[in-house]
Amino acid sequence: MKTQELNPKLDLTFERFIDVPPHLVWRAWTEPDLIKQWFCPLPWKTIHADVDVRPGGKMHTVMQSPEGQEFPGTGCYLETIKDERIVWTNALLPGYRPAPPNVPCNDEEQTEFMFTAIVEMAPHKDNGVDGTRYRATVLHADEKGCKKHADMGFEAGWSAALDQLVAMVKKGI
Repeated sequence: MKTQELNPKLDLTFERFIDVPPHLVWRAWTEPDLIKQWFCPLPWKTIHADVDVRPGGKMHTVMQSPEGQEFPGTGCYLETIKDERIVWTNALLPGYRPAPPNVPCNDEEQTEFMFTAIVEMAPHKDNGVDGTRYRATVLHADEKGCKKHADMGFEAGWSAALDQLVAMVKKGI
């Protein structure tokens, strides 16, 4: 895994060992039908996923709240190394086109925060069990966005989604 210089005021990260191999974690992150099964923590759902997993390619998902409200998100892949690393950002649209700021009704509290997500997976053995050392890091543009993401439950949410990924893989993909 690459070492990422982190800024505690701007970045959130967590790392875990999971007992599934990196190539299956990669598939879960890169196949739309699989992404829809685990990508956001229940009771939320990912109802749409469209990905073109290559630098400059599209990362698009639509999440749905338990009340049925839809939250689309589009970003751009920056780096993709099969079975090792995926980096994408919502600050850019596919083809590296800058994303316009999202300020609904000029309400700064509802502004979408910009981030770059780095997901790393490496073969790892823990207590004799083969699996993956999994690290998720999210770099934010400013302290306000980082705090908003942390307050939304970054670690708990991303951890719950990872648990769903592992359960899906263990059921067979």
